Amino acid sequence: MNDFSKDKMSAYEAQKTAHWISQGPVVFQVARFMIKSGLLEAVSQSGEQGLSIAEAAEKCGLSEYGVQVLFESSLTMGVLLCRDGRYFCSKAGWFLLNDEMVRVDMDFNHDVNYLGMSRIDEAVREGRPAGLEFFGKWKTIYEALPHLPEQVKKSWFAFDHYYSDNSFPEALGILFGNGAENILDVGGNTGRFALEAVAYNPNAHVTVMDLPGQIEMMRRNIVGRCGCERIHGFPADLLDAEAVFPEGFDTIWMSQFLDCFSSREVVSILSRAAASMSSASRLYIMESFWDRQPYDTASFALTAISLYFTVMANGNSKMYRYSDMLDCIRRSGLEVERCIDNVGKCHTILICRK
Repeated sequence: MNDFSKDKMSAYEAQKTAHWISQGPVVFQVARFMIKSGLLEAVSQSGEQGLSIAEAAEKCGLSEYGVQVLFESSLTMGVLLCRDGRYFCSKAGWFLLNDEMVRVDMDFNHDVNYLGMSRIDEAVREGRPAGLEFFGKWKTIYEALPHLPEQVKKSWFAFDHYYSDNSFPEALGILFGNGAENILDVGGNTGRFALEAVAYNPNAHVTVMDLPGQIEMMRRNIVGRCGCERIHGFPADLLDAEAVFPEGFDTIWMSQFLDCFSSREVVSILSRAAASMSSASRLYIMESFWDRQPYDTASFALTAISLYFTVMANGNSKMYRYSDMLDCIRRSGLEVERCIDNVGKCHTILICRK
């Protein structure tokens, strides 16, 4: 795991990093528009021949002035290279174009988070998602989801599904390898995991427990899909401390769910889940713990995602540190039976019992 106890930068690297941070919004928007306008792809496709500013402007329908300022900024960002007045794609530019995670994160940050992040002061001081007000008056983004602009919803779901979908095949093998058949999918959203589960195991039944609005979206999403008759809905507000978990399930599944709640709320949810469990039941928690990542880049991305929760989602949750989640689990009357790291892109699965 990564060591964050030492300053590994030279003075020059530290100064460069400080300047990168100060220009972060500009860097982001230049890179985003280089992709959206087709400029970066045009340069990449030119290969060893490269493109001049005039050629790039003609290809993408932009002014030479506009291309020039974008290209010059991209040079100093490390996205482009220049030789004899012709521009070429760098390794960083290649990753901007071809790394799916980068593209998903970029769309999510632009469409969902960018304007709202200007309200970080209020969000942190007041403990509420102040940035969500750019879209309307809701307490959390989860109740807002059905009403958000289409492009915002598209980027939100693409982000959510990208990180979960990459882990589902491995997670399902773990789940059904332990004999799961009657599953309570807590926070199951649009039923994406439920559909994967019933397709994976023809004997599986999945009940999705989520907000009423989410259950309605789930029901619309599964219509006519394979195994949909084995998917059921259980509408509930998990923030309601009186909301009781249904009993009789051999498996409770929580994927990318507990990071949507404060530690106090996590304890409340897990305590109510524990109350519904028998000694034979198992609760699976799949989360991305920022301090259990093998690479610094993953930890960096996950702690940045925490600020989405602070400013946009609910004002009080985050991507958890492993030890903090263990503390919540113990306080709820559960214990970790097994811990499985490196599931999918960046997940850990905790298998818990009473």
